[in-house]
Amino acid sequence: MLAQAAQANGAGQKEQAVTLWKQAAAANPADKAPWSGIAQARFDAGRYGDAIVSAQEVLVRDPSDRLANSIIAISGLRLSTRALADLSRQNNLSGSIRTESQDLAKLLRESLGEQVLIPPPAATSAASAKAPPPKARKGKAKSDEGSSADPFGALK
Repeated sequence: MLAQAAQANGAGQKEQAVTLWKQAAAANPADKAPWSGIAQARFDAGRYGDAIVSAQEVLVRDPSDRLANSIIAISGLRLSTRALADLSRQNNLSGSIRTESQDLAKLLRESLGEQVLIPPPAATSAASAKAPPPKARKGKAKSDEGSSADPFGALK
């Protein structure tokens, strides 16, 4: 079943591959491979919530699986980025949500060893080096922040 799922996945038949991986998981519940395939397929399709659930199934079977941990981390960040961007556009990124988001952004920066979560593009890095520090930008209109491609801009 795993070989058939891999073949279907390679042929672009993603849902058929997921169905086969689910059948393989039911036939051999201790095997992490079907769940890994499902997690990767869901991640590739941008279905991050489903990818996280499947990756957690992998971790139940192998707590040190790097791919599963990576899928969970990146999927979680992508979901969070979307939610923060939506809240920012709705001007609802305030109070405890804003404070907790800033604390989490700080933790991410420290974990990654970066001063900013999303570095500026290489072409504009010289221009951004001359830009005022983030605190000086606080007077910027909320609509400008919400339309930014960088939903963490206010958290830097």
